[in-house]
Amino acid sequence: MRIAMFTNNYKPYIGGVPVSIEHLAAALRGRGHTVYVFAPSYEGQEEEPFVVRYPSFPMKIVGAPVPNVLTGLMQRMVKELEIDVIHVHHPAIVGNVALQIRKKTGIPVVFTYHTRYEEYLHYIAGLETIERCTGALDKYLRWFCERCDLLIAPTPGMQSYLDQKEFGTPVEVMPTGIPKESFCPDRERAAALRHRYLGDADYLFCTVSRLAKEKNLEFQLHGLACVKELLAEKGKRFRHLMIGDGPDREALQKKIAKLGLTEEVILAGRVENREICNYQAAADAFLFTSRSETQGIVLLEAMAVGNPVVAVDATGVCDVVEDGVNGYLTGEDVREWAGRIAQLMEDDARYGRMSRAAEHTAMAYSEDEVAGIAERCYQKVCAGRIAAEDMLFIPHRYVI
Repeated sequence: MRIAMFTNNYKPYIGGVPVSIEHLAAALRGRGHTVYVFAPSYEGQEEEPFVVRYPSFPMKIVGAPVPNVLTGLMQRMVKELEIDVIHVHHPAIVGNVALQIRKKTGIPVVFTYHTRYEEYLHYIAGLETIERCTGALDKYLRWFCERCDLLIAPTPGMQSYLDQKEFGTPVEVMPTGIPKESFCPDRERAAALRHRYLGDADYLFCTVSRLAKEKNLEFQLHGLACVKELLAEKGKRFRHLMIGDGPDREALQKKIAKLGLTEEVILAGRVENREICNYQAAADAFLFTSRSETQGIVLLEAMAVGNPVVAVDATGVCDVVEDGVNGYLTGEDVREWAGRIAQLMEDDARYGRMSRAAEHTAMAYSEDEVAGIAERCYQKVCAGRIAAEDMLFIPHRYVI
């Protein structure tokens, strides 16, 4: 099949959606499909085969340039490349283009509901107030989803969320896959990173996240201040790596100083995707407090190297973390969250069981398994298009 992935952001922008697209595209190509990624242009981007770059405006939203889809480039390239199915990863901007193409050509559109979009309204001044008064976002998402051929939820929890919306469009569950490399860190590199960041402390913790409001990182810092107290009672100390960057970096640095965590918390900045597993392998546990995830690929990447997870219970997270098995889920309570971290570290036997269970969990999310699900989804919508048109002649690219 010939597949087009439409996205509003992509490499070198760092985020969960670009990582998800890159993994899925690579795995589908490995199964013999031709996959093109339609992505905006950025300064410092690397030219890659099968990546179609369209222009961007200079303005930015959520740290990424705003795509310029008004040139008609995407429409022309979809026709020239004889695309069979469009998999769109954002409902606005590229999402609108996908629906326009669908209306003109009949090419089916699959949409992955990656994000709880209401959690991002604060990035545009006044939008939260407008949404409270008008429900404009909810209405738009309904309009958009009802016109897609298939919706994809990253987890069963998100499938339930979408089912409750009653869009009338079929919903399938397809998690973000993790590549083989995530299971095979460079152990020497991981050991060097551990030596560098652990220092004379006893434990090294890690999180991977955009430094932004919706990731609930201020709560995480308050929790770490509590962890510091609990471990000090046992004569233990920790270091915590916060990997990632974002608009709240400066504010978080000030909060770290205010809470007396300057020695404990390290803002490591951006790390290349291929290096993430080495940082994960250097740590003892993965800490997570976001409540805006639909799956949280970073949780699985941590589990792939045997890291138990301590996380705030939320949609998406609870589909991956099994409380007391491969990690702990807590309420949004600082002392409860911190207490679970201390508990995890004080019992070596429990830690070993959770570490092995974490690896077992991650194995079920290998990118090849996920690519097989995507393949079946695409076949389903393409077959539906053919049936609807009652075609007498089936082009070669539709033969499955």
